[in-house]
Amino acid sequence: MTAPDDPADAAAGLGRRVWRRPLAELLRERRGVAATLLWSLAATLPALLSGHLVARALDRGFLRDDLAAGLGWLAVLGAAMVAAAVSARRVPPALGRVVEPLRDRLVRRVVTGTLRRAVGAAPGRPDLSVITRMSEHTETVRDTTAGLLLGLQQVGLTVTAAAVGLALLAPVVALLVVPPVAVTLLLLVLLLPSLAARERASLLAEERVADTVGGIVSDVRDVVACGAEPEAAGEAGDAFRVQAAAERAAARAGALRTALGTAGGQLALVAVLAAGPWLLHSGRLSTGELLGALTYITANLQPALRAAVQTTGGSAVRLGVALHRLESCAGPEPEPAPSPAPRAKVPSDFELRVDGLTFSYGAGAEPVLRDVTFTVPYGSHLAVVGPSGIGKSTLADLLTGVAEPQRGTVSIGGLPLASLDPHWLRRTVAIIPQEAYVFAGSLRENLTYLDPAASDADIEDAVTTLGLGRLRDRLGGNDAAVGSRSGLTPGERQMIALARVWLSPARVVLLDEATCHLDPVAEARMEEAFRARPGTLVVIAHRLSSARRADRILVMDGERTLLGGHDELLRRSGLYADLVGAWQTGRQEEGRPDRRYAAS
Repeated sequence: MTAPDDPADAAAGLGRRVWRRPLAELLRERRGVAATLLWSLAATLPALLSGHLVARALDRGFLRDDLAAGLGWLAVLGAAMVAAAVSARRVPPALGRVVEPLRDRLVRRVVTGTLRRAVGAAPGRPDLSVITRMSEHTETVRDTTAGLLLGLQQVGLTVTAAAVGLALLAPVVALLVVPPVAVTLLLLVLLLPSLAARERASLLAEERVADTVGGIVSDVRDVVACGAEPEAAGEAGDAFRVQAAAERAAARAGALRTALGTAGGQLALVAVLAAGPWLLHSGRLSTGELLGALTYITANLQPALRAAVQTTGGSAVRLGVALHRLESCAGPEPEPAPSPAPRAKVPSDFELRVDGLTFSYGAGAEPVLRDVTFTVPYGSHLAVVGPSGIGKSTLADLLTGVAEPQRGTVSIGGLPLASLDPHWLRRTVAIIPQEAYVFAGSLRENLTYLDPAASDADIEDAVTTLGLGRLRDRLGGNDAAVGSRSGLTPGERQMIALARVWLSPARVVLLDEATCHLDPVAEARMEEAFRARPGTLVVIAHRLSSARRADRILVMDGERTLLGGHDELLRRSGLYADLVGAWQTGRQEEGRPDRRYAAS
């Protein structure tokens, strides 16, 4: 982490730097912010209507001895409150679309910046304490962004709705109420830079105390041996005095903020109460209108001002300071890579061809794959076998375009992967790795992720064909929640991932040991299901039984690759013969139908 800045930064300049980043980050999530504000706007319906409905209930109902009319107007107010409550329930999901991407983006930036500094730093151990602080700051950003947006609902939208409703109900009262409320909000906004500067100075002073005291404690023997206790105490005392001064400054700014919020709301109420008798006697207001105006003030404007105090002193300041500190950890955001030229080529068929493929991890490293050439006709089933570490998973990455070769090409329908339309490629070619990913959501959402248009009949077909019935029943149906806390075994995760791709429109599917956590019977069922499905299947074999089910087998032994059928490879490849022999021996010794062969 960079050294702490001078706590005496000018408040105005600091405020501009601190608030530029939050606004920029929030604007990157326009859709989530728009959805949040939309539902928040619907939730302010009572703030707009409450005074009018109370006035009508009194003037047209209770004061005329018409109990039914009075209760009717209050029932309308109750219905508005119910509608607002329903809308308020939709705000948290909309907030999630804002705060979670924001948090993830900040984590990536800080981690990337830290690693870059560690790589480019002078010899020595890099300071990675930033990662610990990063966790705290990013959680602060996530929580306070949500709090800030919720606060904006009550402050901005509620004040606006109440002011509009008050102006329509009693314009003369609005002239008494709106100016002090507007001045209060303006002063609170102007106070933000000072609050941010003092909060940041307090945070830096706290970090200095921790660093100073931690250093003294870790070297206490040397301090005592050198007789440097007075110097150490003086250094620690200076750090504590700076922190105390920063805390006092932050407390003074907080007290001013609270006083402003309280004074603004009370001043508006006092002004209306003082003018109330004259307004009634002059006929400018009815009793119901006066009570409605007071409803706008006490039920909407005053709570909104209290929320403004909470927002400016809590969520907003913490968000701005945390984002500023994260930016100092991460460094400047890297420039986006230049956009590649448009790639819109789509092949006319799905034949998979590999020509002279060579790949290595690093310029001076020995190639993992060297001059590999083979063809997989559309609709065929290829198994890839070989010892562990020979490059089978690397080949799978190259076949799907996840990695790019140093030499040679991988093509579909005669067109290199690099020239294909990326959207078409991602829909057409799918890879399922050994560690299957199941995201938080329902089982239905996981299964239809690659094909959202899949019907219930399609899902039922996948569940029946791939044997997910018992798993679905255990979970509680298609709409049951799954994810990191659902207690899924590795094999069950693989079954969900396999069914997800089986339902997808992909026509070239690669299973990179994607059935390693399944028993042989379940594995055979999965592979047969994919074999019967339209398209090409490439299996990085986990068991030799997978190879026996394939149309052709690709043997990788490091020196060369051989492609052929089972009987042919037994004659031509000593490695394949050894793998088959080890597999058959293992079956006889353990007395079970299949097991992982040792070389894989």
